[in-house]
Amino acid sequence: MKGFASYTAGGQSFYGLATDQGMIALSPDFPQYPTLREVIAAGALHDLWLAARGREVTHPTGTFDYDIPIPAPEKIICVGVNFPDRNAEYKDGQEVPTNMSLFIRFPRSFTGHDRPLIRPPETPQLDYEGEIAVVIGKGGRRISQADAYDHIAAITLCNEGTLRDWVRHAKFNVTQGKNWDSSGAMGPWLVPFTSPSQLDDVRLTTRVNGELRQDDRTSRMLFPIRRQIEYISTFTTLVPGDIIVTGTPTGAGARFDPPKYLVPGDVIEVEAEGIGKLTSSVEEE
Repeated sequence: MKGFASYTAGGQSFYGLATDQGMIALSPDFPQYPTLREVIAAGALHDLWLAARGREVTHPTGTFDYDIPIPAPEKIICVGVNFPDRNAEYKDGQEVPTNMSLFIRFPRSFTGHDRPLIRPPETPQLDYEGEIAVVIGKGGRRISQADAYDHIAAITLCNEGTLRDWVRHAKFNVTQGKNWDSSGAMGPWLVPFTSPSQLDDVRLTTRVNGELRQDDRTSRMLFPIRRQIEYISTFTTLVPGDIIVTGTPTGAGARFDPPKYLVPGDVIEVEAEGIGKLTSSVEEE
């Protein structure tokens, strides 16, 4: 078992279990759950696992395209500047902030695993940011850190692609640089969350054309994931299927001298222990 994925085959949308040989379609057996969002809301990931046991692959590798795991989440909330070296990158002399930086991304700004990031004609400054994302399974408001992990259904990976010059167009926001269509990727699949060890001290890496660019561990986050859930749920109600993108280590292309922005033909691999590897190429729009 790799994880539960959303995918398209023959013009039809499915979800199922990813294996080394391909995909086992499960959505036809669960018409009451149109997407993995509804599966998570019902607490039915384990039911999918039971249904997949002993089943043959229905869509071999090469016959389908990965989609983002949750096709229409209510919210995708991203945490910025969440590793010590990332804070130092800003060279503004400020100590670790008291509260985390947050911004919103729209679902169509992400594409699925093994599909291209799209570099728009308006700017060449497409950059990568490898991250771990958590998917909320049990909703809530004002969730305590002690209870936070009880609200996570699954984890996945994210390449939180960014158009660097567009995040600096205005003084107080980064929205326009973070939401270009298909500028980032998410997936490949959802790994059910069953143990704190899946998040507390996990190595996260990003490679571009095989070169290691980002390498850090979740244990070094300035704002641990428990704190993220507590803080975010203070001001907004989290609901099943919401996604929190938890922060990227130092080493993005903008931080090199000269910068190493992505160009068509590049291959980016975001990998984390126990989750898998998210692969993206780059194409011109």
